[in-house]
Amino acid sequence: MSETLAGLDGSETARKRLLSIRGEPLFYGDWDNVIFIHYQTDPQELQRCIPYHLDLYDGNAFVSLVAFTMRGMRPRFGGSLSALFFKPISTHHFLNVRTYVTYAAEPGIYFMQEWLSSRLATWLGPCSFGLPYRFAQMDYHRNHEHEQRRKIEASAGSFHFCATLEPNDPRICAPGSLDEFFLERYTAFTQFGKCRRFFRIWHELWRQVPAEIQIATDHLIQSTGRWWRSARCIGANYSPGVKVWMGWPHAIGDSGDPSIGYDRFYEYAATHYQNHLANRARVGLAL
Repeated sequence: MSETLAGLDGSETARKRLLSIRGEPLFYGDWDNVIFIHYQTDPQELQRCIPYHLDLYDGNAFVSLVAFTMRGMRPRFGGSLSALFFKPISTHHFLNVRTYVTYAAEPGIYFMQEWLSSRLATWLGPCSFGLPYRFAQMDYHRNHEHEQRRKIEASAGSFHFCATLEPNDPRICAPGSLDEFFLERYTAFTQFGKCRRFFRIWHELWRQVPAEIQIATDHLIQSTGRWWRSARCIGANYSPGVKVWMGWPHAIGDSGDPSIGYDRFYEYAATHYQNHLANRARVGLAL
């Protein structure tokens, strides 16, 4: 089997699994200009920070930083009205810190920390999906075709880096490679308080090139846990992006029927959106 066919098989399996549940997916969107920075760290130290069993590659544990721009996030249903409702959070920057886990023999990712440039989105993520969202000021820009600089300023510290991209055409990851282990993941596991959740996604195969990373300051990443003490950067990837389907959040052990949470989710979203507009009018906060 060719590398392309092998990769398509995994992506197609994820797509069919997501669509097998009534009401999926919840959102459509684009993840653009994505930079992955990978660290190898001590498995025992990392496991102490993670509520799920680590997924190891050749006995090694990893944490990845992923910086990208979410564009055009919108609900699958509801047409232009629901797209308008979500417009304030449809496009913003992300930086997430994630590791690789398994649950019930299903590989996935676990978000250790995430920073967003949208204040409103940071209010919605924790209670709906169990995601550890925090607000940050973010400056993402491209110096030229093969160099990108990114600056993240949050209350816990700063993270500034420059990525130099290899001047090659992006390609899919080789089957069984460490790049595929990092990039081709289709389930996220979360924990907020005592509540464990998961949600599934589907995306096109990542087309990527290696990147060289120069880090100017990383105090923000150091704040995410003791795993950092033994961490060493082992490489990076850049992708122009993928189109993404994002599924409903499900409680671990739930039947998987997403219709149960529709009204609750929208009631929560509407309330926080109204509060956000009121706060913005009162103190002039930017979206």
